Amino acid sequence: MSTSIHTDLGFMRQRISDIGSALFFSENNAVLKLLPTIVTALEVDELGQIWFFLNRPTQSLQEFDHEFPARLDFYRKGKQYFVQVEGRAFIVSDPEEINQLDGLPEDIRRKAMHEQVLVGFKIVKADYFGCVPEKRAFRFKTVFSRLSRAFSPARPDYRPYLLELK
Repeated sequence: MSTSIHTDLGFMRQRISDIGSALFFSENNAVLKLLPTIVTALEVDELGQIWFFLNRPTQSLQEFDHEFPARLDFYRKGKQYFVQVEGRAFIVSDPEEINQLDGLPEDIRRKAMHEQVLVGFKIVKADYFGCVPEKRAFRFKTVFSRLSRAFSPARPDYRPYLLELK
């Protein structure tokens, strides 16, 4: 298990893109906040921002904080790793702001203005958890060791990433 702090944004961008979807959690203390939901990452840019859509809430977007602490938990069945990301989410709802975003395809611009809510998420901290399968021994084991292996067939490979630019 590694305890050093990593700063390789490229590694995290690749892992997040490979998984694609995450559980989104708004972690602000406001009375009205966005509900936890499943999101799909549209892009992870070179500035360490993850872009995704949320369903438009029934309340007016003006009632919500436009910047708030949040968390994304990236997990996909069959992958040998998962990623937990903490940072600051920000809602991009002003048509001028949306039009100024470089490289945004027209269909995404249209969705962001009328159908869904475009959210940017600045990564501050990311935790990578990889599952490394244990090597199987060829000798007989005690009942205790068989039971413990049955309940924990893999040991975690934990790597914290601190990606906040100061």
